Amino acid sequence: MKTPLYRSTTAVMLLLCSVLATTLTTCAAASTARDGLTAKIGQMIMVGFRGASLADAPALEKDIETLNLGGVVLFDYDVPTKSPGRNITSPEQLRKLTRELQHAAETPLFIAVDQEGGRVARLKAKYGFPETVSAEKLGAFNDPDSTYRATLTIAGALEKAGINMNFAPVVDLDSNPDNPVIGGLERSFSSDPGAVSSQAAAVIRALHEKNVIAALKHFPGHGSSSTDTHKDFTDITDSWSNNELSPYRNLIENGYDDLVMTAHVYNAMLDTEHPATLSKPVITGLLRDSLGFNGIVISDDMQMRAVAGHYSLERSIRLAVEAGVDILLFANNSSYDPDIARKAVSIVRSLVDTGTISPERIDSSYRRITAIKQHYLNASP
Repeated sequence: MKTPLYRSTTAVMLLLCSVLATTLTTCAAASTARDGLTAKIGQMIMVGFRGASLADAPALEKDIETLNLGGVVLFDYDVPTKSPGRNITSPEQLRKLTRELQHAAETPLFIAVDQEGGRVARLKAKYGFPETVSAEKLGAFNDPDSTYRATLTIAGALEKAGINMNFAPVVDLDSNPDNPVIGGLERSFSSDPGAVSSQAAAVIRALHEKNVIAALKHFPGHGSSSTDTHKDFTDITDSWSNNELSPYRNLIENGYDDLVMTAHVYNAMLDTEHPATLSKPVITGLLRDSLGFNGIVISDDMQMRAVAGHYSLERSIRLAVEAGVDILLFANNSSYDPDIARKAVSIVRSLVDTGTISPERIDSSYRRITAIKQHYLNASP
């Protein structure tokens, strides 16, 4: 018996409606997963991950795609597992990894590394990269041309590797040679602000010649501390001096506008309640308003104990964004959380949805990030 035409047509229509409904549901879910606001927030997040190839990091690849993740930071050593080869094993492997990362991203990624030279160098000679010299040794020689040439070697290796951001130069003053995280590791050029300024300018010039973005650190000064913010609360109230701002002032007045990285140091002279990364008086009041910095402010690792040991993730993120931080860095190398990017984006999104943080505040960070990506990475807005 033949099926009546109207019944056949109705069946087809029902099938089409079902397909359309499924498609609309899928599209709605995708829109919710990464709408315009979420995409802007995603650009404010930088994370570390485990894997020497993108195939080793499927969760990261998903975060890049669904969150519009802004950047990644690479390490050669995994601290929680005490294992080498986390992201960097050879020049060829590293170049392949950075190509894979950029290919996965709709918006070009910041791919960052700590390649200061000396003891803080992720691209080590034992992996096939050029030898490097510490800031302390360069500062003792105190010849900006020599510092420029030494940094040009670093910048060239970064450019070849596909790394577009270096967390350098350190502009902390060597005011406490026994400082376990600055002076003790030969990371400061000098105790003289003028020498630090001229050395840092040479570093920045060399990085820019190879199209690598710089990051001054650690604002407002970490050189006088006697404890390590990686490990716990660090109070510099009695040791910090105003001349630690001089390198920032000098460089900003001469046009520097890449990145400034915050320190998790507490200084009651600047803020009686919060460490610098979470302090609006320090970030907006001092760095932005007083020193006139217009570039990107990036936090030091938000998982370090000086912050994570005293603030919940939700509170630290809220305070950092309210303070004026543009990029929240989760290095995932003090502790490891494969879901940290999604958690961070969700927290910021909730803060906006509840009116705690305004959409305009997100827009201001997004504009700064987009401007630098357009300048250095040829990114479209």
